[in-house]
Amino acid sequence: MQNKIKKTYKFAFKTSLYVTTFLTLLSSVFLYVLHSINFLYLLTFALVTFFISFIVIQYRVERFIYRRVKKIYDDLTLLESTTLRKQPITTDMATLTQEIDKYARDKKMEIETLKVREEYRKEFLGNVSHELKTPLFTVQGYLLTLLDGAINDKNVSEKYLNRANKGLERLIYIVKDLDMITKLEVGDLRLNIETFNIIELVESVFDLLEMKAAKKKITLTFDMDYNSPIIVKADKERIQQVLTNLVVNSIKYGREKGTTEISIENLIKNKVIVRVTDNGEGISKENLPRLFERFFRVDKSGSRKEGGSGLGLSIVKHIIEAHDEKIYVESDLGVGSEFSFTLEKVE
Repeated sequence: MQNKIKKTYKFAFKTSLYVTTFLTLLSSVFLYVLHSINFLYLLTFALVTFFISFIVIQYRVERFIYRRVKKIYDDLTLLESTTLRKQPITTDMATLTQEIDKYARDKKMEIETLKVREEYRKEFLGNVSHELKTPLFTVQGYLLTLLDGAINDKNVSEKYLNRANKGLERLIYIVKDLDMITKLEVGDLRLNIETFNIIELVESVFDLLEMKAAKKKITLTFDMDYNSPIIVKADKERIQQVLTNLVVNSIKYGREKGTTEISIENLIKNKVIVRVTDNGEGISKENLPRLFERFFRVDKSGSRKEGGSGLGLSIVKHIIEAHDEKIYVESDLGVGSEFSFTLEKVE
């Protein structure tokens, strides 16, 4: 928003001209009636009238507008108060109107943004409450059962303690993921940038998740044989977490006897794009924009059955953006999904 309103005397000039013309014509009529028209007198009268009218009108209107408009500016905080003290607000009403109109539009956008954020906050708090409530009540149920006497039965007590421990592990998992996202958002999580072979990293992720994929008879594979290493520059541990989360999701939502395929392609000279593609159930178009939100689940019942904190994709997005890179998603319902992200390549 401008700090300085354009100075103009147009209003005072025109008004003074109108007043001068009217008074000069009026004087001419009187002189004509008196049969003694003096053109030098009329010219002098016109000039003096115009000059005095201009000064009075300009001064009075500036003072009139300043008193009222300054209050508007102070209330709406259009300009800094120091600017108002140093420079008078003039009669340039067009500029003032534009300023107020711009202020109104900006405030309307701010209000809409605040409404969206408030809705997101309510939904987020509801999701956090639900995610934490489920394992907490589960743990509480097992402990109460043990306290009611089941602890005396060795087999039952051991089983219930193991289940309570799993519930606590899930709580810890959620809290750790929330802590990581918070650190990524505020920039507190430092990245350990190094160079490494992305092919080897993908192979290690495949090895870690091989048994999980085997349960659904899903094949983890590259799109082709990569005989030469592809060296990238990033935080190796975080990128491994990204790949793990994406592959786990592809297994979770993949079809029986399906395939999860990873490809690494040159995007531009110093960039590669890593694609994780599956032929699973896919994601509907309406869910794609919210896919990276915290706790957002496409299939709530299915995802809870499979476990997880509901923060995986949100963490993936934050890690990639912390590297100043981009992440993309394409999906067709019933066909499959492809998640891809860019990384800096080292020649």
